[in-house]
Amino acid sequence: MPSAHVELPGVDHAILAGDAGPALGEIERFLNEAWEERAWDEAKPERVLATVLFTDIVGSTAKAVELGDARWRELLGDHHARVRRLLVRFRGNELDTAGDGFLASFDGPARAIRCACAIKESVRELGLEVRAGLHTGECERMEGKVGGIAVHIGARVVARAAPGEVLVSSTVKDLVAGSGIEFEDRDVRELKGIPGEWRLFAVGASGP
Repeated sequence: MPSAHVELPGVDHAILAGDAGPALGEIERFLNEAWEERAWDEAKPERVLATVLFTDIVGSTAKAVELGDARWRELLGDHHARVRRLLVRFRGNELDTAGDGFLASFDGPARAIRCACAIKESVRELGLEVRAGLHTGECERMEGKVGGIAVHIGARVVARAAPGEVLVSSTVKDLVAGSGIEFEDRDVRELKGIPGEWRLFAVGASGP
C-alpha cells in the first residue's frame, strides 16, 4: 500500500479537533489515488515464463466425413477426455480447445514434452494421429487466458510438425539439456508472420 506525508497549515489536525476539512480532503485524495493505482495494476496483464503446447488431430475433416457426425462426436469426446487426463497427470493447464486441437501451458518444458508424447501415444489407440508443437517464452496472462508472441510462435511450430511428430523450438531444446530427451534436427525454418528464421527439433523416435 503506498504512503504519503502531507503537511497542513495550523497547529492541531486531529480529525475531531478544529477544522478537519483539509485533513479529510487529503485522506480522500490519497485513497482515490491508491484505488486508481490498484485498478491500473490489476488491469495490466501479468507476464509469466511458460511452455505452451499445441496439439492438432491430423486429417480430422476426412475422419469426420468417414465416420459421420455422431460417431465423430463420440470419438472426439474420447480424444478430449484422454488429453485432459494427461494434462492433469503432467500438471499442464488447459487454456483453450479449438475444434479438435488443444492449447495448454506448463511451468516446465520437460514435462510439457513428455505430456505431448503421451498424448500422441494415447490417441493412437483411438485410431487418431496428432501433431504437437511447443515453445517456451514470456506470455501475457490475464483473466485466465494467455497471449503474446510466445503463443503465436507455438502455433506456428505445430503447423510445421509432421503427422505423429512432436516438434519444439530451439529454446525448448536448450532448456531441457541434461533431461535425457533426444531430438532430431529439423533444420532452420521460417515461421509465418514471425520475424527471422527458427531452428526446430523433433523429439526422437525413442521418446522422452
